[in-house]
Amino acid sequence: MHTLSYFQELIEKGLLKLQLDKNPKELYDPIQYMLNLGGKRMRPALLLMSNEMFGGNPEEVLSPALGIEVFHNFTLMHDDIMDKAPLRRSKETVHEKWNPNIAILSGDTMFVQSCQLMMQVNDKHLRKVMDMFHKTSIEVCEGQQFDMNFETIDKVSIDEYLEMIALKTAVLLGGSLAIGAICADAFESDIQNIYQFGKKLGIAFQLQDDLLDVYGDAEKFGKQVGGDIIANKKTFLLISACEQAKGDQLKSLQSWLDKKEFNSSDKVNAVMSIFNDLNIKEQTEKKMDQFFHEAMSHLNAVTVNDSKKELMISFAEKLMVRTS
Repeated sequence: MHTLSYFQELIEKGLLKLQLDKNPKELYDPIQYMLNLGGKRMRPALLLMSNEMFGGNPEEVLSPALGIEVFHNFTLMHDDIMDKAPLRRSKETVHEKWNPNIAILSGDTMFVQSCQLMMQVNDKHLRKVMDMFHKTSIEVCEGQQFDMNFETIDKVSIDEYLEMIALKTAVLLGGSLAIGAICADAFESDIQNIYQFGKKLGIAFQLQDDLLDVYGDAEKFGKQVGGDIIANKKTFLLISACEQAKGDQLKSLQSWLDKKEFNSSDKVNAVMSIFNDLNIKEQTEKKMDQFFHEAMSHLNAVTVNDSKKELMISFAEKLMVRTS
């Protein structure tokens, strides 16, 4: 069995070999730029890890793994346009460095490229792989739309929020693992279990991200702590607080949400104080742990030797013990 770093290195080498040095440069240079911004390559690594766990040769499924990474970066490029984000991984976003029209067209091209890469699987797996990939792609878009809808909706329930993050974030982890398993001729029950492992782990991962935004170490987290509070972003923490706050506590919370002008530190401290009074941090950790344990139960149900699951278990545990 290989290591995570081996898979990450395999992916980096594969990305370097993509044919992006061609005309029109205004179309392809932004794609190269986006892919060069880096990242942990977590999703394609999961595809390769899953494939090897079920007895496949990960080097033979590098193309669909690259397809997952190109697709993921396509969604980030378009998300940045919608969010009007100036920076991505501390660098100018594509729409800022070039312009929104170029970013849209380059992103569209990336999606087509991701499909081309995904199709480079054994013909006997092609239909099943593409069905999973297209289903996952649509669900990611659904999640993004729900997330945008939440910006203009006064009340969002916990269940609605969990469904949104499942679609926007978690299904791509599940889909990556499932595609790796399909290409290794895994049993259908194992494909479903490894998919659910990734999906549940992805939800836990996003809940942890919500938690770190408020309670993380600013230096280690790599971005402003409390940014979600400042932006009134409907996270698990804020939705829980809005559902549970009563009387003066609710009035105070609502007043901070309604204010157009405020001192950022004052707002973060005030809302955090309400979170602390309501034990929101502990509730979020409990929900995060619930999804993590559900994920691990699906991994335990996979019918391969336990020794073959060691890297996947290690990956999951490290993912949930992070500060950034």
